[in-house]
Amino acid sequence: MKRIVIYGIVFLTCINFALAQNPKEIPLDQAWKDKISELAPEKATFPFKAKKKVLVFSLHTGFVHWVNPHTEAMFEILGEKSGAFDVTSSTDIDMMEKDKLKEYDLLVLNNTNSIGTYRNLFVDKLSETPDADSVTVWKKAAELENNIINFVKKGGGLFVIHGGNTTLNNSMEFSKLLGGSFDYHPKQQAIQVRLVDPEHPLVQAFPSEGFNHVDEPYFYKNAYELMDFKPLLYFNNAEIEGQKKGQELTEGVTYAAWIRQEGKGHVLYCSPSHNAQSFENPDLLQFILDGMQYLVGDVEVDETPIGR
Repeated sequence: MKRIVIYGIVFLTCINFALAQNPKEIPLDQAWKDKISELAPEKATFPFKAKKKVLVFSLHTGFVHWVNPHTEAMFEILGEKSGAFDVTSSTDIDMMEKDKLKEYDLLVLNNTNSIGTYRNLFVDKLSETPDADSVTVWKKAAELENNIINFVKKGGGLFVIHGGNTTLNNSMEFSKLLGGSFDYHPKQQAIQVRLVDPEHPLVQAFPSEGFNHVDEPYFYKNAYELMDFKPLLYFNNAEIEGQKKGQELTEGVTYAAWIRQEGKGHVLYCSPSHNAQSFENPDLLQFILDGMQYLVGDVEVDETPIGR
């Protein structure tokens, strides 16, 4: 009965949420954490032998997503309640050093937005150092980028949330690792997110019709055109308002979440969500937890890219 009441409350909340075009910021307080803890899965979906270590990296030099601390808290709650993950959060660029990364099984890029002409988070941050010269900055930035790429190739998991795909937005190598780069987004709006394959193990949490939430519908560029990934979620282009003039898409779909293998490791990109209210959907929480388990090797799934 308790679970039914909770789902009823969530359903009504989601209806009201979907009617709002720009959900208001909500405080990250104990009440919100308790709500997410109540809605989070009781246990991990897939068996696991040992607790894995997760680093949620939330450094940003560009657009500040107010949801960042909520996202950190959400991952911590999922890890603690499931018993499957030990989660650490940081904004320290030194955590991208090779010796630091190897201490973790999974790296989460939480809205790690870059800014300016370079659209390179590491260049942005390293340039803040007094008397930093461009040659040294770019060399170090390339080293940190390679650290992440090699972390995945050697067996690490990479979970990229929403604006995390702008971390190194002009790097084709990083775009290939992620499966695509950020191009632009129209205004926030109610989006009907649909399932590419309702039978895929990583989307079993959702009803067959998918889910509706308010978000920025992201469009992509660079490696996205290669379709070197297995898509999980999508929206119909014709349903999206406010697309860029001259680039309007009235047919086809754009993917909102996908997975791919890179070397011995795995990558998951998930566009939801720009707003903490979306995490009040227990199905989305289950999807994120299941994705974490996929990324650390607790479950094997079909990763066949659609572009091959």
